[in-house]
Amino acid sequence: MNKRSTWALPYFIFLVLFVVLPLVLVVIYSFQDNSGHFTLANIGKFFSDKDSLATFALSIEVALENTALCILIGYPAAYILADKNLNRSAVTVVLFILPMWVNALMRTLATAELFTMAGVALGKGTLLFGMCYDYLPFMIYPIYNQLNKMDKSYAEAAQDLGATPGEVFRKVTLPLSMPGVWSGVMMVFMPTVSTFAISEFLTNNKIKLFGTIIQENINNSMWNYGAALSLIMLVIIGITTFLQGSDSQEDAVGGTV
Repeated sequence: MNKRSTWALPYFIFLVLFVVLPLVLVVIYSFQDNSGHFTLANIGKFFSDKDSLATFALSIEVALENTALCILIGYPAAYILADKNLNRSAVTVVLFILPMWVNALMRTLATAELFTMAGVALGKGTLLFGMCYDYLPFMIYPIYNQLNKMDKSYAEAAQDLGATPGEVFRKVTLPLSMPGVWSGVMMVFMPTVSTFAISEFLTNNKIKLFGTIIQENINNSMWNYGAALSLIMLVIIGITTFLQGSDSQEDAVGGTV
């Protein structure tokens, strides 16, 4: 019982049952037909189905727009939070955490109700507002953590060499904060693509995202095609994560140099 590996056993069992096993089942169902025979038809169906491709393209579009909004709003907020001269109270940081203490579904329902009370038509605008509201903290905190732990001596050295505040930010602060930006992009972009509840409540099902297509197929007992769509999403997430990790390392090295 004194071995560290023994204490890790419960976590290993949890990982196998609730992470590895579901992923294996997704892969198996993706390459099976209703009779349980091997097939590539489920994957091929996605690339030949115009509705699925159009929904996927729309999901990417919405995810890019939401990510851009979160960066535009989140980076200045994170910069202010990390700057001791602009933010001298730790309470300010807590204020950004507070919305995350409320269930995301409840926040979405409340947002939809506010739009209804205000007489605002539900559509893409309300969807982007709700997306940004829900995912903005996931953009702010990676950037804030990166800026907060950044070695301030680089900025001081640049100022000593005659750099203006704008040049210090552009050539020192921004490059060194890029790993945090990339982390925020990952935490906002991929959940936006695969979400379905937010789009349902904030558009009255007028706009369907990729997650909605997966949900509809599974609810209609089309497990194999739903699993294939989920697998495609997992592959995209894996590729994006790999590219993000490589870019983050390059940006960190480039910024330091």
